[in-house]
Amino acid sequence: MDLSEIRQTYETKGLDLPDLSPNPTTQFQIWYEEVTEAGYLEPNAMVLSTTTPDGGPRARIVLLKTFNDDGFCFFTNLTSDKASDLATTANASLTFPWISLRRQVNIFGRSKQLTSEEVDAYWVTRPRGSQIGAWASNQSSVIPNREYLDNRFQFEEERWEGQPIERPDYWGGFRVIPERFEFWQGRTNRLHDRLCYRRIENDWIIERLSP
Repeated sequence: MDLSEIRQTYETKGLDLPDLSPNPTTQFQIWYEEVTEAGYLEPNAMVLSTTTPDGGPRARIVLLKTFNDDGFCFFTNLTSDKASDLATTANASLTFPWISLRRQVNIFGRSKQLTSEEVDAYWVTRPRGSQIGAWASNQSSVIPNREYLDNRFQFEEERWEGQPIERPDYWGGFRVIPERFEFWQGRTNRLHDRLCYRRIENDWIIERLSP
């Protein structure tokens, strides 16, 4: 299938250094709020890219659950592929593809596993079905069919009936601590705006990159 003729013309407001907050997390929050107000479906969906133990790339979409100056957090089964990748190589990349607004944010940094206290605080906010699902699914493992998974869910649903659901020891989360941000704004003639924050010790410098 030839996709070479599929094109979009980007005619949106540009992005320049005076437009940016000196703090990249603040700038991310500004864009996130604008994307949310625009009605974008699941603006917290992000592509998490990791490195496999043998050095290969691997990416998947996960949901951002909290962020602040300390980092960007998501939760997962600690036996999953993403968790095993991060246990081997802590480097990670997060990409927010806000395509309909002609925007993209890429964050590169190092990951750190969240504390039990942080994970417990989020666990109690999860819908009951999601809590049961965490017990039912051994994430990334091979299973024989869908029926096996549905039966596992039913078993766990009956096991926890009428009582609070404990957090499995193998369910946790990670914080990606940024070392670099790139804010991308689509422009005409493929001359897109790319503004990059780069951490130097405790300060951030902002640079414009060629598209």
